[in-house]
Amino acid sequence: MAKRKREVGILPVDVDSSISEAYARASKHRSCWKHMFVSLYAHKKKISKRKAEELRRSFELTSKCFLGTFPSRERSKRRIKHKNKIAKVIKENKRLNSAEFDCYFQSLWKSFPEDKRTSFTYLDSMWFHLYMKAPFKGKVLTWIKRKQIFLKKYVLVPIVGWGHWSLLIFCHLGESSESKARTPCMLLLDSLAVADPRRLEPDIRKFVFDIYRSEGRSENRKLIYQIPLFLPKVPQQRNGEECGKYVLHFINLFVLGAPDDFSIKNYPYFMNQNWFSLECMERFSEELESFGK
Repeated sequence: MAKRKREVGILPVDVDSSISEAYARASKHRSCWKHMFVSLYAHKKKISKRKAEELRRSFELTSKCFLGTFPSRERSKRRIKHKNKIAKVIKENKRLNSAEFDCYFQSLWKSFPEDKRTSFTYLDSMWFHLYMKAPFKGKVLTWIKRKQIFLKKYVLVPIVGWGHWSLLIFCHLGESSESKARTPCMLLLDSLAVADPRRLEPDIRKFVFDIYRSEGRSENRKLIYQIPLFLPKVPQQRNGEECGKYVLHFINLFVLGAPDDFSIKNYPYFMNQNWFSLECMERFSEELESFGK
């Protein structure tokens, strides 16, 4: 008997408790077609570009979110409601999740002068987390390659893990290790020093090494692992919920104040425990709240 031809339409997705943490977090994304892509990658399935485009178009135009979180109708109203919800999170001093963080970061990024943005690029806040998951590692390195980070002076890498946010900054990775004025180095800014930020160093160094290798760079392993990683003594959060806002504030002040050429000789520049006051942090929180409206 001939096999029954499969009907054309939206493929059912089986969401069960065994799906990885990376998928569970990424599935909070509002665009339903991206849910499908994340599910496919989590189950190590490949699709053609044509099929991907068909899925994207079909999900965007016809399908509700299969997680039932964000309906596909009345998109503009949903965005307004979502932003108001995020503003409430800031106002009530609650911890930011990745979707809320990205919403604020994009508004913040657009507010920077064009001459500042040309010296910087950034990685998505979930990329480091996904890199740590084997099914996503290769894909994340491909995404990073498109960013051309070795052509930028600075690369902002928000990191979220164990319910805590910190900020990794790559400085002059494309320059020679022998350079004095533009020294390749990394900065790890953490508003909760008692949580031991150094615990991230082995994963960060492996991450950087894989980035170099994926780009086909000539630096050897020893040279890459010797890139300095600094932990400046930055202002510390007052409770366990403020880390996301502190990272956004670190980004804001670093982009506006970063030197044209980062030299280890002048480190830590403006980054110290008195970098900004509590009043400055509160004003910045008020600005973030306005971004969400």
